[in-house]
Amino acid sequence: MSVNEPHLEGMAASLGFNVEQWEENFARVSLEAEDRHLNPMGIVHGGTILAMMDHAAGLAGLWCSVPGNRRFGVTVDLDCRFTGKTEPSRVVAEATVVSQGRSTYFCRIEVRDGDGLLVAFGSSTHRWRGGSESREGVPG
Repeated sequence: MSVNEPHLEGMAASLGFNVEQWEENFARVSLEAEDRHLNPMGIVHGGTILAMMDHAAGLAGLWCSVPGNRRFGVTVDLDCRFTGKTEPSRVVAEATVVSQGRSTYFCRIEVRDGDGLLVAFGSSTHRWRGGSESREGVPG
């Protein structure tokens, strides 16, 4: 984990996400999938997986080098391909920043089940909010 702990609030907290690793240009988010995360077929709902992908990718570009400061951003685009299914188990999303400009960053994301099998992969585009373009962030 970095010098700054990510703020786990809102939907990510309510879904039960856990930020396992967060460093510059990388984030790993996990979930212990339970009944509330399932669709009627008994597998983890695609919306839950997409939310994990969005959260991990967003964090990957928001790591901050100054303790106590924060960076803010919004998702512009999120692309996903489901490659498998997962029943209630541990699910892990890993996101890496692959490129960035002055106001946007681009991520690659993979989601794996408890056995390490690929469940989904995708890419995303994010825009930093004003003041969040630099690693130093803004007072939080």
